[in-house]
Amino acid sequence: MNAPSISDRGPRRFGWPQRVFSQVLLMQLAIITGVTVLVTGLFLAPLSAQLDDEAMRRALAIAQSTAAQPGIEEDLRTTEASASGPVQSAAERIRRATGAEYVVVMDRRGVRWSHPETDRIGEVVSTDPGDALRGREVMEIDSGTLGRSARGKVPLRGPGDEVVGAVSVGIEYDSVRARLLGAIPGLLAYAGGALAVGALAAYLISRRLQRQTHDLAFSDISALLTEREAMLHSIREGVVALDGTGRIRLLNDEAQRLLGLGPEAAGRPLAEVLDSGRTADVLAGRVVGDDLLAVQSGRVLLANRMETDDGGAVVTLRDRTELEHLGRELDSTTGLIDALRAQDHEHANRLHTLLGLLELEMHEDAMEFVTEVVGVHRATAEQVTEKVQDPLLAALLVGKATVAAERGVSLRLAPGTLLPDRVVDPRGLVTVVGNLVDNATDAAAGSGDARIEVGLRAEGRTVVLRVRDSGPGIAPEQYASIFTEGWSTKDLPAHGKRGLGLALVRRLAERQGGSVTVAAADGGGAVFTVVLPEALAGPETADPATAPHPATTGDSR
Repeated sequence: MNAPSISDRGPRRFGWPQRVFSQVLLMQLAIITGVTVLVTGLFLAPLSAQLDDEAMRRALAIAQSTAAQPGIEEDLRTTEASASGPVQSAAERIRRATGAEYVVVMDRRGVRWSHPETDRIGEVVSTDPGDALRGREVMEIDSGTLGRSARGKVPLRGPGDEVVGAVSVGIEYDSVRARLLGAIPGLLAYAGGALAVGALAAYLISRRLQRQTHDLAFSDISALLTEREAMLHSIREGVVALDGTGRIRLLNDEAQRLLGLGPEAAGRPLAEVLDSGRTADVLAGRVVGDDLLAVQSGRVLLANRMETDDGGAVVTLRDRTELEHLGRELDSTTGLIDALRAQDHEHANRLHTLLGLLELEMHEDAMEFVTEVVGVHRATAEQVTEKVQDPLLAALLVGKATVAAERGVSLRLAPGTLLPDRVVDPRGLVTVVGNLVDNATDAAAGSGDARIEVGLRAEGRTVVLRVRDSGPGIAPEQYASIFTEGWSTKDLPAHGKRGLGLALVRRLAERQGGSVTVAAADGGGAVFTVVLPEALAGPETADPATAPHPATTGDSR
């Protein structure tokens, strides 16, 4: 199925693109951009708090170092607060060395003894120093006389570990903000690089998707899937798709019917849903070739298997049951035509003989000749209908006896043959007997004293069928293979397929819970034995309307 062309998709409209390639690319770009922005924001938020914490810890460290300076607490106790005092000098030296915004030393009253602006020395500090004066270290972001800053405050202790004052150090907050702003360009550069790489990867993935989807729109793919489902489930050919592990991926309605499976078989391994045999071997690829024959549930299937790129396969199945029956009927019809042609010659010879007897006025000899000819055929029909009371089966054996006789083969019933007219599936039994008799006729024809013996007897509700021929027989190593579809020793007929007769016999027997076996016959040839349990209805369920008519049992004499 060809993909719809662009011109078939209607007029071009601006807005959300229709093709899978374009939609996937835009969605990927949107996702990548959103993730990049989110990650950048999530990185910046803790970075600002981290820089604040770092500035406060730095301020606290400077304050601790200042409070630990030798003699600073003594100068605080023994000198006056002034711009030229030793405390101011020490504090300014530390401020310039560390880059702090201010280093303020205060006494227990909160009066400054040092400050970057010397006119503020001797004044009370602008923020509450209570925590530091009570012996606790403090880190905070606060605003004072010099503006907003990151601050660290520590107590200043005397010789007896008593608190004699406090040291407050501030880091200019604008420098912290400047560090944050300075980190943003680099962060944005990394984010932009990641976005570019992600966009390139999204484009390459989308291009590959474009090639794989043949540049179709989602609506086109949906339409194709809908059409595929409708096509697969409407065609009269079975389709089975398998993956590389032998698991069923797809099973259309016709395949379910032909294989006798349900929708639940999809997704399960082939070995779990099909019994071992030729059908499973053909589907699994263990038997290769074109137009492979298989028999499943009494159906003749024609299978073709095509491998797929992923290691799986697609198998198509066609029902050849009716066609095969027609082919076999054509073979039988051809045989009957040949038999009728031979009978025509024989009948002409008999008429000529009768005419000669009449012309010679040998009337009594003519009457005896006609009585003998009619009596032979009548005796054969009466013998069959007396022992085989099912009309279809009796008619089959009479016809087969005539055909076999024309080929020089004698067909007779085995001693002890007796089959009542209570057959549950007469057509199935006719198929079994007809196939075995045809094969026996082919095998016995041309041999010395060519003969076929058919035995039918009832054992309760079980039917036991034996067909013995005088042919060359079958090698013991071939006993198992002769019931396989496609096995045959004959030339191909006009319809091109052989090796189905015995396979059908086995399947029909197994379907009724029975069996079919082959063995060597005494004196040469082969004997086939078919056991069909529950093939006869009970006497109480037999339909009186189907009881054999006296005319069919030989009582009309």
